[in-house]
Amino acid sequence: MVALVTSLVAGIVMTIGILWYAKRRPVGTSVTWGEAMVGSVYVFFLAFLAYGIIPHQWLTLAENEWSWRADRLLIGPASHGWFPFDITLRTISDTIATVFYGIFLGMQIWLWAKWQGRGQDAEAKAKASLSQASSFGRPLIKQG
Repeated sequence: MVALVTSLVAGIVMTIGILWYAKRRPVGTSVTWGEAMVGSVYVFFLAFLAYGIIPHQWLTLAENEWSWRADRLLIGPASHGWFPFDITLRTISDTIATVFYGIFLGMQIWLWAKWQGRGQDAEAKAKASLSQASSFGRPLIKQG
């Protein structure tokens, strides 16, 4: 349980770190070799944490500490005659691990979109301030 919680907290802190750095990094600045290497190691470790360590820790917790094994039946023909197939506790734990993967993939896509669109808010505000007109309908700043 401690390993799962620790890996989840580490993933959340690292994700917050990306969002914090995205606000600080100016759009359009060139990336140095060192920044690229540190960024690639950081993102690789976050992906390894999200897609490797966290689901593994969940499956280890469910199977070893909570005994959600394949021989423990949740519902099935043996317990309820009307249900056509078995659902074991291992099936539930594997489904939860699959949901973890779906959540992490959605978060990864959201982070990419957030990083790529980090300067668009400032550009929209600048364009809005340029298109202001006087009370007579004439532009306040010469455009184009």
